[in-house]
Amino acid sequence: MKSILTAVILFTVPLLLPAAEKPDFAKGKALAEGIGAEGAPVGHAEHGIPQKALGLGKEEGFITNSMLVTWIVALALILFARIATGNMQEVPTGAQNFWEWLVESLHDFLEGIIGPELVKKTFWFFATIFILILFTNWFGLIPGVGTIGWGVQGEHGFVVTRPLLRGGNADMNMTLAMALVFFACWTVWALQSNGLGGFVLHLFGPKGETSGLLKVLMIVVFAAVGVLEVVSILFRPVSLSFRLYGNIFAGENMLESMSDLVPGLGWLIPVPFYFLELLVGLVQALVFMLLTCVFTLLICTHEEGHEKAHH
Repeated sequence: MKSILTAVILFTVPLLLPAAEKPDFAKGKALAEGIGAEGAPVGHAEHGIPQKALGLGKEEGFITNSMLVTWIVALALILFARIATGNMQEVPTGAQNFWEWLVESLHDFLEGIIGPELVKKTFWFFATIFILILFTNWFGLIPGVGTIGWGVQGEHGFVVTRPLLRGGNADMNMTLAMALVFFACWTVWALQSNGLGGFVLHLFGPKGETSGLLKVLMIVVFAAVGVLEVVSILFRPVSLSFRLYGNIFAGENMLESMSDLVPGLGWLIPVPFYFLELLVGLVQALVFMLLTCVFTLLICTHEEGHEKAHH
């Protein structure tokens, strides 16, 4: 239920964020015909995927192509999990065997990083975010994603200007939504683990045992360090969202560039890069999960003195 609730939150947060700018369909037609804004021919450099997700249909819609991909992946994962756990067997086989292996491997991996107590509280979020990011990244590599949709007939054939599907994590709204959901969960976990006073003490309190003038100096130093830590904490959602978005968006542009590099071989040249993007999709999902784990571990572990003050 927590995983389903997390998915619902991830779907609704992008709806509250600023919508993508409405593309100029006439401009797309001009690009397809190889004509720039000044009437001069343009090259293939103008044909990269747009930085923002586009609404479905020929006209701007409320639901974007990236949102559609995210919903498809999430629904497929939920159905697969229900099927795999619908008839549990003592000796797992098939889908149940794969699902148990995936969940148990993630649990053991996270337990070795953040400890058994913290993993009981946070595993539902970290496992959900890893699985969702991983399969969303891989779904974006399926042929047809980004190449099927609405467009115009150009000089060199049909050009898609508004694709039906687009990689979910190639949309800044999606990655920012996940980062903001983590920031909210991180705040709750930090307050539960430290209390309000312990949370403030964890950020601004002096570390170590000192006395006299040195203690006064350490109070001033760690107060300044606490201010920098607050700035770092507030910046984390931005860094998390841009890191994931930038890598996935760049990968999709690279695949499109390789497809247009040599006419007639657009089906062959991108193949090695597809395998590279499979690895990138796994690494980016792992990096996002590990960073959120480390951020949680840092705020939920405290010195013995701080623990006594909290209790």
